[in-house]
Amino acid sequence: MSAVAALVVAAALAGCGGTTYFAGRNLPPSGLTNRVVIAIQNPSSFAKGALQFVDAYYDTRSGYNGKPASFSISGYSGALPITIQNMPEEQLGAVYGSGDGSLTMISYAKESTSGSAGTLNGLSSSVFITRNQSYVFAASQASHVFTVLDKTNNGSYALSLPGVYRTSVNPGGSVALAFVQNSNYVYYPLKLTAAQTTSYSGGPSTWPRAAVDCEPQNAPGYCLLQAQSPDNVDATGIHYGAPLVFDRPVKAVFSADGGTAYILNCGPECGGSKASITPLPVAPMIFLTGQQSGTLPTNSALSSSTIAIPGGASNALVDSSTLYVVGQKPTQVQGQTLFGGNLTVVNLLNNTASSPISVSDGAPGAISRMLLADDNTLWIGMTQCTNGVRAATGQSYGCLTMVNTTNNTVTMLEPYIGDATGIAAVTGLSKIYTAEGGQVYIYSTVDGSSIDNQYVTVTGTAYDVAYMDGLTDANNTVY
Repeated sequence: MSAVAALVVAAALAGCGGTTYFAGRNLPPSGLTNRVVIAIQNPSSFAKGALQFVDAYYDTRSGYNGKPASFSISGYSGALPITIQNMPEEQLGAVYGSGDGSLTMISYAKESTSGSAGTLNGLSSSVFITRNQSYVFAASQASHVFTVLDKTNNGSYALSLPGVYRTSVNPGGSVALAFVQNSNYVYYPLKLTAAQTTSYSGGPSTWPRAAVDCEPQNAPGYCLLQAQSPDNVDATGIHYGAPLVFDRPVKAVFSADGGTAYILNCGPECGGSKASITPLPVAPMIFLTGQQSGTLPTNSALSSSTIAIPGGASNALVDSSTLYVVGQKPTQVQGQTLFGGNLTVVNLLNNTASSPISVSDGAPGAISRMLLADDNTLWIGMTQCTNGVRAATGQSYGCLTMVNTTNNTVTMLEPYIGDATGIAAVTGLSKIYTAEGGQVYIYSTVDGSSIDNQYVTVTGTAYDVAYMDGLTDANNTVY
């Protein structure tokens, strides 16, 4: 009887035009309400990229009785898609193509592309769009520029910063940070007022002393500033004391209330001294005009608030008052330095860190994949786990780890099947989808066991996955 009732309801929905299925979201053309989208590279000899999605309830790529044979995001033509910024609350996704530098918006409601997010300066090693789609921030290591696309004034600003390779943007879309490889400093953009534009239009000698670039130079709209201590201040209110010193910072994650950026100091795995986490107030670094407040700390205050992370710190995820930090710790093995993966759990209420917990090994300094899922689990995906301590010492290993967050017990998913480049939590159904070794896999969040994936495998190289129907934007692989 329940099956018959479900069919009746489905039929009623199908015949009612503009229907909704959750939180006012539109019922998509496919009629599916549990969808995982897959970024596929080289799906055929005629295309370098495609976006397919599957029914994550039944774990099938096709419709009932094989019709349609597959589901896809129509209109996508990007080359070598590598990341999906998942925004289910907005029924949107942003897909970056590493082959052509495209950032393509996709509509989850229409299951089609909705245009380009804008033209970036060269290929980007890190790129984010704010949830309101008003701003795009991109780091181009090859072009040595930090790009700001400002949709509110149709502006594009290529701010010079040699070696820039990563950017982090807070969930509220008001703070963006830039990081330079093999550097100990942090940078942030500032949108200028009309008065500041006039004041800084005379070239570098007229810029605030913390500025490393202002563009365009004859009438700048944005400046890129180095995070500096409040030891001094110029006439415009921009602080320019000594540069704040970190230890090979690679990215930032943000507190639940949005007031703090936790800077990840990569330390030894990135050629530095000590891995750690440094809390930094975001209010002085808000890029929106006239919304900055307070000051950054001095270097001595910065040092005293830094939390040591012996296991390494190259990626992290915030869950309320807990910070999960992942990194690689250098270890001497058979006369050579190899790296071993570790998870450190930080209590943000008292700023204490747990002892390192062994997880999958990975490439030092690389941004791993992290995502919280059902059944109190945290999933961690690594790349190049074949080069770590476990492989070198003859231990069993894989690139994917499941952590039970209630007791911090670890389940290593083995054997090795390739780099883990994407994770999607299918919330409410106790399963996750992954992209590993270029193919799609499914696991149970109850015990980490494999779920039959034969009907969701793809042709080409699956590189990232995202749950289009997630409850919140937090259902987003950390990258």
